[in-house]
Amino acid sequence: MQSNSFGKVTWLDFKWLNEPKRWNLFRDNLEVFTNLKSDFWQETYYGFKFNTGHVYGIDIKDNFTIEVCVEANFTTLYDQAGVMIYLDEKHWLKAGIEYNDGQPMMGSVLTNDVSDWATGTYTGNPNRFWIRLSRVDKVVCVKYSSDKSTWHLLRLCPFPSADSYFVGVMCCSPQRQDLKVIFHDMALTSPVEDILHSG
Repeated sequence: MQSNSFGKVTWLDFKWLNEPKRWNLFRDNLEVFTNLKSDFWQETYYGFKFNTGHVYGIDIKDNFTIEVCVEANFTTLYDQAGVMIYLDEKHWLKAGIEYNDGQPMMGSVLTNDVSDWATGTYTGNPNRFWIRLSRVDKVVCVKYSSDKSTWHLLRLCPFPSADSYFVGVMCCSPQRQDLKVIFHDMALTSPVEDILHSG
């Protein structure tokens, strides 16, 4: 997928990495029910190696921004949903809401051979939020919003160069199955000139 086709993209152009047992497309919504023990993580602290989370994505060659609204009821440890950019099992970034310390938290995980984890308290309604991931050359920028009007920086980080990137929406539930997530208002566009200070 190249930038001159971004405006034509719909959910029907996407494909699964680790397709869940249950999912549906209705109108412009993607509805997903997660599998048990679905997650992405590489080694750090726990020693776990998981590459079983669900990503519904598309291969993109050019710089891009993907934005989506996420709706879910996060109740169980490590329930999570958001966006992801994925190269292979040991090179990816995921970002969104993850349930931890007894509450839904906003966070991100960058994996370059091993995973890091950065998380913080989310003051908005965790059952409905917007998240945006932009890639410009060797940099990825992630922002989030509770109202699609005011956007907050979640992460700015380097990311490996590649011929193409698998980019899309992500959800996982390591401790249970059937976390229901609805993704809607998905938009794939070329990034604005200043991804750090926009929005």
